[in-house]
Amino acid sequence: MEDSFTGIIDVGSKPIIPREAVATGLLLLSSESLDVVANGRSIKGDVREASTIAAIQAVKETPRILPHCHPIPIEGCTVDWSIEEEGLRCTVSVRTHWTTGVEMEALCGVNAGLLCAWDMLKSIEKDSEGQYPSSQIDGVRVLSKSKGDPHD
Repeated sequence: MEDSFTGIIDVGSKPIIPREAVATGLLLLSSESLDVVANGRSIKGDVREASTIAAIQAVKETPRILPHCHPIPIEGCTVDWSIEEEGLRCTVSVRTHWTTGVEMEALCGVNAGLLCAWDMLKSIEKDSEGQYPSSQIDGVRVLSKSKGDPHD
């Protein structure tokens, strides 16, 4: 069987236009962990603060993680957190003026932010056998992506 891989897609002839993507995901957590996050009582520091940094780093490093992603000039990135009944939600927005979209960057940001939060809360989430019976990352998805007028 012949391999059809052709390398990175050439986006050089596409116009540079404003682009934005928003992604979200939920880390399902125990009520104890949610209380720790809400009240800033993690032994490893502020969960949302540290996880925001992890999310931003992941956005910027996406081409190093995903081999088919182009290096993109990231012009803006916001990371929002909300505590929900079942867990901690991370929503990442990424903006650029470039030839290709930023949805993979937003998705990488969400995943890294949630993984960092999980890492900071794992001592609470583990059961007596060191397992995670109810913790999981759920519903990671792109909420929206847009591209503007090439004359902007």
